[in-house]
Amino acid sequence: MAYAIDLFCGAGGCSEGLIQAGFHILFSSDISDMVEVTYCHRHEQLGLVQGKNTWFERADIKNLTGEIISERIKALEIFQNKEIPDIDLMIGGPSCQGFSRAGRRDKSDPRNKLFGEYVRVISEVKPKYIVLENVEGFIDMQFLGYRGITGIEYPDGSVTPDILRSELHEIGYHTLEPQVLNAADYGVPQRRNRIIFMGYRDGLPAPKYPEPTIPAGKHLTLRDAIGDLIIDDSIRESANRKPSKFQTDSKKGRTPGIDGKPIKCKQEMNMELPRQTSVVGERFSLFKEGESCANLRKRIVNEGIDISQKKSLINLCCEKFNMNESEVIKIFKTGNATPEQIDVLLTKKNIRQRWAAEQPSATIVSIADDYISPWENRTFSVREMARCQSFDDSFEFLGKRTTGGLLRRTEIPQYTQVGNAVPPLLAKAIALEIKKIL
Repeated sequence: MAYAIDLFCGAGGCSEGLIQAGFHILFSSDISDMVEVTYCHRHEQLGLVQGKNTWFERADIKNLTGEIISERIKALEIFQNKEIPDIDLMIGGPSCQGFSRAGRRDKSDPRNKLFGEYVRVISEVKPKYIVLENVEGFIDMQFLGYRGITGIEYPDGSVTPDILRSELHEIGYHTLEPQVLNAADYGVPQRRNRIIFMGYRDGLPAPKYPEPTIPAGKHLTLRDAIGDLIIDDSIRESANRKPSKFQTDSKKGRTPGIDGKPIKCKQEMNMELPRQTSVVGERFSLFKEGESCANLRKRIVNEGIDISQKKSLINLCCEKFNMNESEVIKIFKTGNATPEQIDVLLTKKNIRQRWAAEQPSATIVSIADDYISPWENRTFSVREMARCQSFDDSFEFLGKRTTGGLLRRTEIPQYTQVGNAVPPLLAKAIALEIKKIL
């Protein structure tokens, strides 16, 4: 049996992949009480029972030590009167908001230094192999006055990967050259680039990064992923005439329980759709398949757009512009609308996009209210987002479905749980390489 520890585990995408690869998760940890509910529920579903054969610790990693981890594992029922085994793999994805290029990068964000705490825990647990996953922005984030756990003071401007590799070397680990992997290359129907670090304890053989399992140009598409989840029966029957293998596998289940059998999906879960007004629905209908808001704006200016059938949008514009219906229709149809008038029609958001059915999804993020279905004038359910991440349909996300405002800084609702996760099939591909060498 190969044993693993999953830190910063979130809802459990990484753990899913490890279990699929044949690892037993002995210990896992995250700071959020909201992900704890989802994570522990899933593990109970798989036969991983708290205190019996696994342990989840809700903790800030700054307060987590190798001694605590060892005590929790030693207390498990499966190791009563037995020697605690070596940990074969420790995997983790420290919080990435400060590194992300998707938003404002903040060099002073305290979460940027969580990878240093991860190194500290590695030094205390001494697993055979280690993996760290993060966003691409991790590659070039610079630090000022960074001091490592061994006391090394790094020059101002040192980048994260160099610091990380140096710190790991100081505690007895060799590392492979960091590599950016695209989840779409490993059977995930999503374009998602992540930087991966792999390391190994001194004296052990080096692992390898996984080779792509999907040939270039053959990536799974959004239709492959969620075509069977289209709400409108007639649209679904036309767009998804035959279930894809990915859809079938998602329902049958890929992740085995303790008994070795995957859990089938007994009912559709996490399929609730966000409520939306008629104005929002009509606004979504203006987008062509694959079109971004920036391109839609250009099209309105260059070609004009016919909104004569969009009654709710016309009424909104009449009220805002103090015009009658024919005047409103004319200014948009002739391409004479001002930027301010286009803002009323579309809102000032410029990141909204209608996805393309025959391409992988864009990168799933924690706020999914700006993605539009290619088939219907709506955003996506939690289950559809989870499919794009390669979660099984039997994986149930619990807690609040979404949140807003300042609560987004602290709460981890279902959409965020999905968006923050490591795609299970990507984690599986990485874990299989460690399994081979073990």
